[in-house]
Amino acid sequence: MLFSRQLHLPSAEEALKGRAEPGFPVPDRHTVLGNPLTGPYPEGLLVADFGLGCFWGAERKFWQAPGVWTTLVGYQGGHTQNPTYEEVCSGLTAHTEAVRVVYDPSITSYAALLKLFWESHDPTQGFRQGNDVGTQYRSAIYTHSPDQQSEAEASRAAYQSVLSKSGYGDITTEILPAGPFYPAEAYHQQYLDKNPAGYCGIGGTGVSCPIGVARADG
Repeated sequence: MLFSRQLHLPSAEEALKGRAEPGFPVPDRHTVLGNPLTGPYPEGLLVADFGLGCFWGAERKFWQAPGVWTTLVGYQGGHTQNPTYEEVCSGLTAHTEAVRVVYDPSITSYAALLKLFWESHDPTQGFRQGNDVGTQYRSAIYTHSPDQQSEAEASRAAYQSVLSKSGYGDITTEILPAGPFYPAEAYHQQYLDKNPAGYCGIGGTGVSCPIGVARADG
């Protein structure tokens, strides 16, 4: 049943049950930024979670952005506890491939990260991103506060307006309060740093997102 590319999300009752503890270790530090991958994070930093297709290329987009302290990839938005990559790719966990972005709000902003998110993929494709097909490639924003939720929803409306004028369909991005984030296997973390010629399916629409990107000084 693995890699069946199911194009519907299973219910909690249908999903694989998973396991109480992770089945693999996660590296201590980011191979590019040098900071710890998992929390607790230093005081004053904030967390943002995004799904925008294959997380290899998506993670690189964010670790290259100003003000980002660390990034890690994982599985989010589903039902299965501590899933493996193979289980997520089966379509039987309901997770999407996600990037956790830990950032310094004195240098960058959530709006800047949202702009990068929208412009780095095509959010109108449903359960796919380019040639990558499956529920694990769906577009998603998982929020950590009411302010993030409202800002993400406003940005979706703003981007929908310009996408529609450019001939694109409806945005399919889900915007939900963040649930459990399960870090992916070690070989997925900073994959394109370890494999510079590796596969990167990330690609945007070419349509600029009209949301604020002002950053505070500091």
